[in-house]
Order: sequence, then C-alpha cells, then structure tokens
Amino acid sequence: MAESMLLFWGSGSPPCWRVTIALEEKKLQGYKGKVLSFEKMEHKSNEVLEINPRGQLPSFRHGKIVLNESIGICLYLENQFKSQGTQLIPDSGAEQALVYQRMFEVLTLQEKVVAIIYYFWKVPENERHESALERNKKALNAELNMWEGYLGKLPPNSHITGKNFTMADVMLFPQLACAFRFGLATDKYPRMFEYYSRVKERPSVKASWPPHWNESPPMMDVLKDI
Repeated sequence: MAESMLLFWGSGSPPCWRVTIALEEKKLQGYKGKVLSFEKMEHKSNEVLEINPRGQLPSFRHGKIVLNESIGICLYLENQFKSQGTQLIPDSGAEQALVYQRMFEVLTLQEKVVAIIYYFWKVPENERHESALERNKKALNAELNMWEGYLGKLPPNSHITGKNFTMADVMLFPQLACAFRFGLATDKYPRMFEYYSRVKERPSVKASWPPHWNESPPMMDVLKDI
C-alpha cells in the first residue's frame, strides 16, 4: 500500500514534517520520498508541477489520488488507514472537537512565527522598522503564552490535547521545533520546552527529523527575544 505513495518534501519545512510524522505514525514507512531543495528551487521543477501546479511542498500522490495541502494529506492518511498504527483522531465527539480546534490553531502560531523569520530573511537590515518588528514579536509572545497555558492546564507528561498523541501533536510539534531552532528561549516557555523535549524522542519524530538539522547548526536566532 505504501509503495504506491510518493511524497515530495523539503527538510525543515513544518508542513512537510507533519506529513512525514503522520506517515511514520500510520506505519507507512514504505512510501517513496524525495527530499527537494528550496534553495535550488527544486520545488518548481516539472516533476513537482505535474502534480502540484503551485510548485509548493509537500506534494503527495497515492496511486491516482493527489493531495498538496499538509493537513489534507494527514487527514487522508488517518481516514484511509484508521485501524493501522496510531489512531490520530479520537472517536469521541468531544475529544475530536478539541483535536480539530488545536490542529487549526497551529496555523495561527505558524503565521506568527513565519512573520518574524521571514522579516529578517527578506527585509534588508537598513530597511527594517522597529515598530513593525515589535508588533510581530508581541503578537507571537501572546500566542506562545496561550499555548503555554494550554499545557499548564493538563496533567504532567500530557500531549497537547491530553494523554494520547493525536493529530494535534502532529501539527504542533514541527512548528514548535522550528521556533526553538530559531532561538526561542527555553526558560521563558518551560511547559512547551518540556513538551518539545519529550515528544522529540518519539520514534516517528526521530525517524522524520529534518536531515539538514543534524548536519548544520541554526543560522539565525531571531526568536531569542520573544
């Protein structure tokens, strides 16, 4: 079954990482994966554009079925292989509601993290406006405090919606790992750092860890003052 799956992905991209974690959790390790370089613009190659006209990653094909949105891919994998591997969407309506809520809240966290990282990447130093940067930092700080509060209301050693690892964790962990890689202070967000330190040891996370993170240190620490 996994042999008929093809995934184009980029190392260190949280949306791509979600998919690789989900594939590991669903015991679909036999898929064909191809790591592409954003720097070399390989995501704009013809082989990607054939299944994803936007030229974005991840791009996924299972037989004749094509999906190019990370959340859609993850939900597809859970629905198609529900009885295989880890159940990532619970059966209870109340538990489902919380998982879905946290899943889509991650998109807000992603937006606020990316706003700062891309500001430093894209805007030349002599063109940066401190007021704009401070607004983005305050917005991210408020968002991070919200997630810190979510974890603070849960028992020790919980995942983001409770005792079980769910699709909400599949969505959250890559974004949080990215934030810590870009300098997020571990002492300011102790509950999130504890969560991160524990979940990073999960087999699916270790198996899908971004290859280039093992080879090179972070190039920027733009989130250190958040």
